[in-house]
Amino acid sequence: MHKILFVDDEPNVLRSLRRLFMDEDDYELMFANSAVEGLELLTEEGGACVVVSDYRMPDMNGVEFLSKVHDQWPDSIRIVLSGYADTAAVVEAINIGHIYRFIPKPWNDDELLVNIANAIDTYELSRNNERLSRELEQRNQDLEHMNASLEEQVEQRTEALALRSEVLQMAQDILDSMPVAVLGVDIEDQIVQANLAATRLLKPRGLLLGEKTSEVLDGGILAFLEQVKLAGESRDVVIINNRRYEASGQYLNNDRTRGVVMTLVGLGED
Repeated sequence: MHKILFVDDEPNVLRSLRRLFMDEDDYELMFANSAVEGLELLTEEGGACVVVSDYRMPDMNGVEFLSKVHDQWPDSIRIVLSGYADTAAVVEAINIGHIYRFIPKPWNDDELLVNIANAIDTYELSRNNERLSRELEQRNQDLEHMNASLEEQVEQRTEALALRSEVLQMAQDILDSMPVAVLGVDIEDQIVQANLAATRLLKPRGLLLGEKTSEVLDGGILAFLEQVKLAGESRDVVIINNRRYEASGQYLNNDRTRGVVMTLVGLGED
């Protein structure tokens, strides 16, 4: 229910307003005989949606009163209802009291009812706009937090990937520094790892990675590879380029789904 405060020092005016709005069930009406009483009522009730005040009142005129209302309850819609229709007074009411309407006395009942209804609509629209603004601000803050969290995750992921890349490169450098040929073959017989010694031994003018074993390895090594696949691990001597090599091989981590790792150690000329 929307609270409406009427302030006028003339009791007859307040009685007329009470009769006019008595059938309006959506309004909670409050009446005050002075600006001071009006401020007390607003303080007790926590404000009002619409405040309608006479212009000429003793002790404090309507503009001064509505200016105080604006300072304490800025969301309220403020209306001056007065028979004093001086242009300067109207301008003062708008500039100082932040007035929504200046309605002359005597008023037209239908027009006053419409103006009050429009003032309520304006109040609700303002409230909704403020609510939407707060929701938008909250969503923007949530979005900023999400972006910050995402940026942090991306940064952490980037650091993790960089570290992983560094570790893999270090592992490859370690393998390449070994005098022993190391070869990794997946379950589809594709070469997925080969250090520098293996490349120089088995394909000195190209790369082994990605090649099928049947296309780059000779019969002796292929036969040994099959032997490893059957037994799970094996050790034997193979001939490569007329030189004997001790070949050792087994499934990686004893897992047949992960392929075979094999080493070749030179033993001398055949």
